[in-house]
Amino acid sequence: MKHISALQLRNQLKNKDDFQLIDIRESYEFEDGAIGLLNIPLDDMLSSIEQIDRDKQVVIYCQSGRRSSAIIYMLEKKHQFTNLYNLEGGYIGFIEHNR
Repeated sequence: MKHISALQLRNQLKNKDDFQLIDIRESYEFEDGAIGLLNIPLDDMLSSIEQIDRDKQVVIYCQSGRRSSAIIYMLEKKHQFTNLYNLEGGYIGFIEHNR
């Protein structure tokens, strides 16, 4: 599984790199604060495959990195995705690193 650090993600956002950022936290978590605009809760991920880009880097994150790691594993094994990256430390790590 591929990972991306909070610093790397911050730089990609700053540089306006072309990638997809997916928050898989629950709606109430997303509403409390998010890094990007796309929220597909974990329970909806496997039924929302068509929303996941296959042609560019896709960064998936949750609160801590555990749920996103699990769904990335499933997407890679069941749907042969090769462009998925897990945000190390999740949303919490990103916020703490970018204070």
